[in-house]
Amino acid sequence: MLLLIAFFSVQSFAQNQNSTSKSSSYFWKNLEFGGAFGLNIGSDFTNIIIAPSAIYPVNDYFSTGVGLQGSFVSSREEYSSAIYGGSLIEIFNPVEAIQISLELEQLRVNRTYSNEGKNNIHDNFWNTGLLLGAGYRSNNVTIGMRYNLLYKKTDFVYNTALTPFIRVYF
Repeated sequence: MLLLIAFFSVQSFAQNQNSTSKSSSYFWKNLEFGGAFGLNIGSDFTNIIIAPSAIYPVNDYFSTGVGLQGSFVSSREEYSSAIYGGSLIEIFNPVEAIQISLELEQLRVNRTYSNEGKNNIHDNFWNTGLLLGAGYRSNNVTIGMRYNLLYKKTDFVYNTALTPFIRVYF
């Protein structure tokens, strides 16, 4: 009797492993990767942005995901900043051509700027953004605008609460 119970336990465990590996495989096959990269270099100015992200389509209408962001800005002898952090991304496609998004973004800002030839001023803080966006979607590309619901002029992360975006996922 004990041998019979052990046999069925091993059989059911083996079946659970197969179904888990199938769902795991399904997850990785459907995961979409994208993000942003920006590079602006001049004689006295440098701006580098890297922002990879991944989303998982839950169904034909909803996708959920995460993103990372890092940027470096420098204006020779006047200003420099390093910004890094992450975000949670929710995307809703009510119809194929329209995309609505909500992103919760948490960024660490480290910046230094010149005080008219005196000692440099260092400013380090966390910035939270809640970005509500809408855009036109064609295949895997979306072009639109997003509005930071938590925007404050004193945070100096974005110049304005309204920012354009281009989103591409493969």
